[in-house]
Amino acid sequence: MPTFTTPHGIDLNYVDSGAGEHTVVFAHGLLMDHGMFEAQRQELGVRYRILAYDHRGQGDSAPAEDGYDMDSLTEDAVALITAQVTGPCHFVGLSMGGFVGMRIAARYPELLRSLTLIDSSARAEGFVDRWRYRLLNSLARVLGPGALLRFIRPVVFGQSFLRDPSRRIERERWEHHLQSLPRRIVGPISGVLNRSGVESELAYIRCPTLVIVGNEDQTTPLIEAEYMVKGIANARLEVVSPSGHSSSIEAPAAVSAALLQFLTAVDDQPTSVVTTHA
Repeated sequence: MPTFTTPHGIDLNYVDSGAGEHTVVFAHGLLMDHGMFEAQRQELGVRYRILAYDHRGQGDSAPAEDGYDMDSLTEDAVALITAQVTGPCHFVGLSMGGFVGMRIAARYPELLRSLTLIDSSARAEGFVDRWRYRLLNSLARVLGPGALLRFIRPVVFGQSFLRDPSRRIERERWEHHLQSLPRRIVGPISGVLNRSGVESELAYIRCPTLVIVGNEDQTTPLIEAEYMVKGIANARLEVVSPSGHSSSIEAPAAVSAALLQFLTAVDDQPTSVVTTHA
């Protein structure tokens, strides 16, 4: 797979597939990698060029000594888009990928044609969850993430996916992925737990925005999706079911259909002119 070296010397792994006038960039959630968008890559690749990358320190991208904060990850994504994409792209971010997507849309509006936020949140981690996840992160540093799988499962997936016997093979594939995470994943986890909210920046997001949330998502629940839709001027909400925090995996057909409908509608509209803010 190709890699892109950021201005800070971090090698980002990405896959480049599909074909079309416009490019869709996929940014995955914490603990995962670009493979969580495989169904969407296959479905949308008929019409679009697809670029899906791994955040620094996750998937096959190189680790870093620091720089796991959301601003640094945003700059990684901006550098990748600027170097690899001609013209504004459609950006699709799930959870942590959405944290990055909102920052790009608010700070670099000229880079985005549209924004899709899946199972994400504009607000910082809540006090109780922050301390609970910090404890798990400390244990992961000592024991390794695999030892904490029973605690990680309900954070990442909804109960329907976890209990469905017909999806055992999919579930085992991702459980193996989670069990195989290296101890260095504590860096990206800390970046998510300690992130600042971007509530004040939502008003700067002017591109068409689709907010998708799973009906069983307990990590970034419906109330967080509704908050983003209320704060972004040109946003609409889509609830997919049944799904938890990893909707692209748990409800792949529903997510792909919502994305294709949304992106097609955006591309059928005249291109609007956007400007950056100071």
